Amino acid sequence: MKVTQRIEYFFEKYLPSPLTIAVLLTLLTMVLAIFFTKPESTSLSSYSLEVLGYWQQGIWSNNLLVFAYQMMLILVLGHVLVLRKPASNLILKITKYCNDTASSAAIVIVATMLVSFFNWGLGLIFGALLARKVAEHAQQNNIPLNYPIVGAAGYIGFLVWHGGISGSAPIKINEDGHLLSLMKSVSSEKILTQLPQNIRYSDTVFSSWNLIIFFTVLITVAFTFYFLGKKANPTIINLPNYEMNKEIKITTNAEKLDASKWIAYFFGGVIFISFIYVYRLDILQLKITPNLINFFMLGLGLILHGSIQKFSNAVGEAISDISGILIQFPLYFGIMSIMNTSGMVGLIANFFVSISNPTTLPIFTFFSAGLVNIFVPSGGGQWVVQGPIVVESALTLGVPLPKAIMALAYGDQVTNMLQPFWALPLLGITKLKAREILPYTLIAMVVGSMVYLLGLIIF
Repeated sequence: MKVTQRIEYFFEKYLPSPLTIAVLLTLLTMVLAIFFTKPESTSLSSYSLEVLGYWQQGIWSNNLLVFAYQMMLILVLGHVLVLRKPASNLILKITKYCNDTASSAAIVIVATMLVSFFNWGLGLIFGALLARKVAEHAQQNNIPLNYPIVGAAGYIGFLVWHGGISGSAPIKINEDGHLLSLMKSVSSEKILTQLPQNIRYSDTVFSSWNLIIFFTVLITVAFTFYFLGKKANPTIINLPNYEMNKEIKITTNAEKLDASKWIAYFFGGVIFISFIYVYRLDILQLKITPNLINFFMLGLGLILHGSIQKFSNAVGEAISDISGILIQFPLYFGIMSIMNTSGMVGLIANFFVSISNPTTLPIFTFFSAGLVNIFVPSGGGQWVVQGPIVVESALTLGVPLPKAIMALAYGDQVTNMLQPFWALPLLGITKLKAREILPYTLIAMVVGSMVYLLGLIIF
């Protein structure tokens, strides 16, 4: 444990808050863009102002703000679902088997990864609440527990999300015509004629090689955390009980209407009928979109909570845990705009492409995606700015598109273990600090990276 203790000490002493990290990354991106992408014919002062313009355009981009709202809805509605049966019952049943740090960490990782493979927003909140309930269970039963390790385990779902059903790149390339619309303004006619109409989940998410890689990551990371838990010292836990099935007292006639089961059931039913009518063909073809996911979770949330009042209260509780994301999303959109408009993403990706061949391209795509994700911690945003480079280089070098695109997805998700942006809801629920969980998520990043790289070489 000497290594982890040194990492803990380093993060405890030097790691600032996630918002400070976002501000520092913004300033760093501005400086890098000014000095590495400035045209020779443009003065330093003039180009600096241009970079500020790129930044401002990204912060208030209508398309990106819509995307941010979709992502926050996925988190909020996922949180709402976890607060009611059957998810809450599942969490409480799992905690009964968590009797020490080692078993707790392994169990939380396995459960969280499986849920995150299905839906990243649901997995993130499920993992956070599971970690919180494990800590409460340990506190109530006087079980020695290292809470930061268990909290980190609740975040490990973000090590596999982009290779799962709700991953941004697999979702987008599953849409008819998306690849053509993505590439038509940046590629030659020769490249455009090679593009497929779409790339199905059977070639990406549900391919045998991706499933093998996923389960290998799950097993190796779970065993790693089990070993860490065996060596870890317990920490002090002082948490109030987090209620997941709150009952509400009704005192007025107006509140009776708010608490009516029939209104919630009827409106939830209307949503499901509309959902089936609009999305039935997409479901059969495995075309998963953020709107599809959110619409389904909205109807299911209303029915599970059984009243408008309970549903509204759950939404209010969920929103409080994503407040940090609400503020930081525009900052990262500004960073993304600077990197895209100035050509920084192209410089990073083209460097790796320039030293690649058909064998090494997926490997270098993995590393470049991990680097870009530190500055742009959004899978959808990263796909938009880096996806065209990956697709064109894959077609030029003869690398199968599904493999190249999943290499980008793998690289994007591993550095989530280093970039604390998406950990904000978990930190809000668990009451842990980023510097407490990052020493362990960093270890998960290293182990996961080794598996992904080996998988890209073998398959």
